[in-house]
Amino acid sequence: MPGEAFWLRGEETRLAFARFVNMARRQRGWSIEKLADDADIEVGELMSIEQDAHHEPELRTIWRLSEVFDVSQARLMELAGLASPKDTQAIEEAVRYAARSTAITALTIEEQAAFDGLVSVLRDKAK
Repeated sequence: MPGEAFWLRGEETRLAFARFVNMARRQRGWSIEKLADDADIEVGELMSIEQDAHHEPELRTIWRLSEVFDVSQARLMELAGLASPKDTQAIEEAVRYAARSTAITALTIEEQAAFDGLVSVLRDKAK
């Protein structure tokens, strides 16, 4: 069913978005409270992003996170499922990244490599 495939892709990208936010935060050694304070976002919103693949973040949240993490707002919106991707490279990289990452305290070498690959795609502001 075509609608189901689109929904699953949206769920995959939101999971990747959640993992990205979690890993970017952990890479900096920040708590959820620190990120919320730095990005001027509610702690509950960040907890929902990191823990619920069905959560749809607010546009302002995407904008603030793109500023804090220095990534493209448009790419982050695509990853969060709030915009249709213009190319599939970022989405495919994000899904690969989410599949390789786990929620542990320190990033493994593999997680760091996957995270770095995703950040390089998300920072591609020219596309």
